[in-house]
Amino acid sequence: MVKSMLSAPASKPPLGASPRGPRPGRTLPRGAALAITAVVVAALVNPLRASAAEAVNLGTAGSFAVLAGAGITNTGPTTITGDVGSYPTTSQSGFDDVTLDGENHGGDAVTQQAKADLTTAYDEAAGSGPATTVATELGGSTLKPGVYNSLDGTFGITGTLTLDTEGDPNAVFIFQAASTLITASDSSVIVLDGAEACNVFWQVGSSATLGTDSSLVGSVLASESITANARAIVQGRLLARNGAVTLDTNTITNKTCPTPEATTTTTTLEGATTTTPGGATGDTTTATTLPGSTTATSPAPGGPTESAGGPTPTTTVARTAGPGGGVARGVPRGPGGDTDLATTGFDRTLFLLGGLAIAMGWFLLRLSSVYRRQSSR
Repeated sequence: MVKSMLSAPASKPPLGASPRGPRPGRTLPRGAALAITAVVVAALVNPLRASAAEAVNLGTAGSFAVLAGAGITNTGPTTITGDVGSYPTTSQSGFDDVTLDGENHGGDAVTQQAKADLTTAYDEAAGSGPATTVATELGGSTLKPGVYNSLDGTFGITGTLTLDTEGDPNAVFIFQAASTLITASDSSVIVLDGAEACNVFWQVGSSATLGTDSSLVGSVLASESITANARAIVQGRLLARNGAVTLDTNTITNKTCPTPEATTTTTTLEGATTTTPGGATGDTTTATTLPGSTTATSPAPGGPTESAGGPTPTTTVARTAGPGGGVARGVPRGPGGDTDLATTGFDRTLFLLGGLAIAMGWFLLRLSSVYRRQSSR
């Protein structure tokens, strides 16, 4: 009997089952599913952060409404708000009919420095990105903040182009045209939610032409010439690096973004006294103390003003603007005044991506569960 037991063949596994148990490689571990989800989310989020547009620093060229390299020609009554100048060709014609609210620098040292800063700004605008490629014809479209170019390197506007700031008054739009910008007669650019014209930039590789009775928002930075046809209106700047600027009964208003007031918050220990000297016009320094201490506030030049301190919580938000009017875009993140890059619409997009990540993670976990059940059979 013992001999028969020893010689009995081992029982065979059921038909179709693996003699070695569940086969490895058929199960997708839960950790792997979560890792894949994290990688996908990171790949989707990072390009959104990179595409946020930064305002172009125009330097001293920011004070100019019209700046040229080969002279300025005007026909008919034109109104210009902002400085004008041309260098190296300093000729100007038809300025008897120009109403100028600004300085005519001709070809002086201020103009020469502005031309140098214009070259730097042009290169900065051309190098911004990554850019989103859109159709050459911008009319009839609505665009969100960012950097844009076109497949054939040109831009045209027929009808109305709408720039949607998504509620961010400091939203930046940069349009990169490798060759030309041409706007049709009666075309217009409108900006929603009150964004500043100083944060819209048109970088043009050759020449820009603005149609009759058209309306444009933003600063045109052209490598060659700029022509504004009859009654064209510009809320911004016409800045030509090498060519001439030709005007015809136009209204050009240089819109410079204001520099926000600087605010400093200081907290002292209980029983201490803080005295803050007067600063520059527009600066406000506030010292906030704990109970029993003294608070000094100086909103303008002069001596400090002292008052009994009380428990007054404060938050500091610091924002600065470049000399060309480009505003550094900061969003307060906490009472320490820490700021982060304002990517317009990013929070909304991140919310959607979060939902997508959760759904993808759930799907991968379910798929892993199915694999486990199949491999255990």
